[in-house]
Amino acid sequence: MDIIFEYDNVKSSTRLEELATEKLNKLGEKYEFIVRASIFFRTENSSSSETGKICGIRISVPGPQLFAQSNSESFESSLKKTLQELEHQLAKKKTKLKAHR
Repeated sequence: MDIIFEYDNVKSSTRLEELATEKLNKLGEKYEFIVRASIFFRTENSSSSETGKICGIRISVPGPQLFAQSNSESFESSLKKTLQELEHQLAKKKTKLKAHR
């Protein structure tokens, strides 16, 4: 699986990339039909200290792409929430793919 990282108003982070790659590789083992993942991290001015760090992931699979995004107090937390949402979407997608075989 190809993984592409994008940063918008954020300094690139090897630690974040390693964490995201590890988690996405686990998803790739569970859902073999994943082709590519694009991950973006960006900051947003927010009046709340609990938001402002945004993580979005777009996954290329057969059919329409899957996308999830979350906004939290840290990129790690946003990444975790985004991956949970994608896991849910991938489970649905796998069920639909099995039904069409």
